[in-house]
Amino acid sequence: MISGQEFIKRFEAYCPLWLAEEGDPVGLHVGTLNKPLERVMMTLDVRPEVVTEAIEKKIDLIIAKHPPIFRPLNRLLTDDPQQKMLMDLVKHDIAVYAAHTNMDIIEDGLNDWFCELLEVEPDTYLKQTHQVKMKKLAVFTPVESAPALRKALGKAGAGQQGNYQNTSYSLIGTGRFTPQQAAHPAIGEIGKEEQVQEAKIEVIFPETIEKKVLSAMIAAHPYEEPAYDLYALDNLPKTYGIGRVGNLAEPLSIDQFVVRVKERFGLTALRVVSFPNAPEKIQRIAICGGSGQSFYSDALRHQADVYITGDISYHFAHDMQANGLIGIDPGHNIEKECIPRFIEKFNQWKAEENWAVTFVPSTTSTNPFDYR
Repeated sequence: MISGQEFIKRFEAYCPLWLAEEGDPVGLHVGTLNKPLERVMMTLDVRPEVVTEAIEKKIDLIIAKHPPIFRPLNRLLTDDPQQKMLMDLVKHDIAVYAAHTNMDIIEDGLNDWFCELLEVEPDTYLKQTHQVKMKKLAVFTPVESAPALRKALGKAGAGQQGNYQNTSYSLIGTGRFTPQQAAHPAIGEIGKEEQVQEAKIEVIFPETIEKKVLSAMIAAHPYEEPAYDLYALDNLPKTYGIGRVGNLAEPLSIDQFVVRVKERFGLTALRVVSFPNAPEKIQRIAICGGSGQSFYSDALRHQADVYITGDISYHFAHDMQANGLIGIDPGHNIEKECIPRFIEKFNQWKAEENWAVTFVPSTTSTNPFDYR
């Protein structure tokens, strides 16, 4: 069995808190992670019906896309369904952890999955949100300890480069040392010079996770005094952004593309913002899950023909029309795509780590709208 802390450590290596937009209340919202986990549920929203489902399924931890406590609470009253929901979570010892805008921004995250569904090949993000300098760690370890150390560094988030993870480089050489009187050597004897075949492992990582990477290295290293070098890199900084922009393989009519959007997201209807003399064929697509109407000017800047996002309001729709941008509003609820995608990732991590835990997708619909 794993603890909540162990699971969230792996989750945050993939979906780090520091990538969330300023003021976004991501992280642990209810309960504690200092407990063993048997059943973890993934959901888009934490609603009273979802909490009932979690109680029935004996869930220990809920991972949610939308934070259940978005604004501070002044009181907790059981007469209020939303507040009673939080008290029910506490009563049944169900922890709730939220990953919101960081899930939108990460590589291989929600907006990338939207592009995959719609057959859009992304080439940039809608708007840059973060720029982070990179660092490199070079650590020396006995050759037989190198695989475990590389694994620990990868779990801490080191070695992620574009669409690749766990990247590293190794050199084999000879390490020499003489343990002194106060030493407790893993290899060798006090006062005797020792030679060991060692691997030099090099990994890069964003400076924002330096403490996490170094802590993981020290915890996994067999020596009581690991030898390592840490470098600040002059490489181009790593940039991150919200939303994605890319191209369809072939131009489509807007009607053809609308059919694709409805089919891929399982929709019976959606809203389209069009205008007289709209282009007959479209190819460049911008997309941002959630309520992304304020980014429409970024879609224009990237020369998108179509901008897909939820919750487009009346006046923003007018602005899109005036600027010659087709808008598609499939609703906020398309973000439920995070549920099967993360269940798949969780089970992949389970197989890699040999975890004894069950991951459960929420089957409760939290879409407040229907079409009649």
